[in-house]
Amino acid sequence: MTNVLNLNGSAHEELNELQERLLNDFQSNFSLSPTPYADIASDLRVTEAEVIEALQELSESKIISRVGPVFRPHSIGTSTLAAMAVPKGLLQYVAKYISSLPEVNHNYEREHRFNLWFVVTATTEEDLQAVLMEIEENTGIAVMSLPMLESYHIDLGFDLNSNNQ
Repeated sequence: MTNVLNLNGSAHEELNELQERLLNDFQSNFSLSPTPYADIASDLRVTEAEVIEALQELSESKIISRVGPVFRPHSIGTSTLAAMAVPKGLLQYVAKYISSLPEVNHNYEREHRFNLWFVVTATTEEDLQAVLMEIEENTGIAVMSLPMLESYHIDLGFDLNSNNQ
């Protein structure tokens, strides 16, 4: 699975064919073998090194944030959706700090008093609470935790080719 973030129209126009195929064709059903990149390379008729290099370029250009699994919530560990009301002047600083935490996959700005949203994942509820407290202590801003009460499946993939037709 590929978690694709910060993909916008201008970034899409700058992708080479291999990068576009990687983003479009491998967002889900990522090979769970000992050699996933070699498997992808075989499917795309390129070398494993080319696949790894293309993914590294996508990561360095911030078109993708990571390549890794997405697990059903609470199947491994625990998580919560969190929100903060961050003063505009501190938003970029706090967002960068939040993104640096290994327990946070990504964050995003919303047009609301609670303008910074993110998901925190941890192995235990105690660890999760410790991360939330650490965020509050290091930013001086309260964190609102919104744990999941009911799960819904949302396909986070999107077809990059749909705009080209």
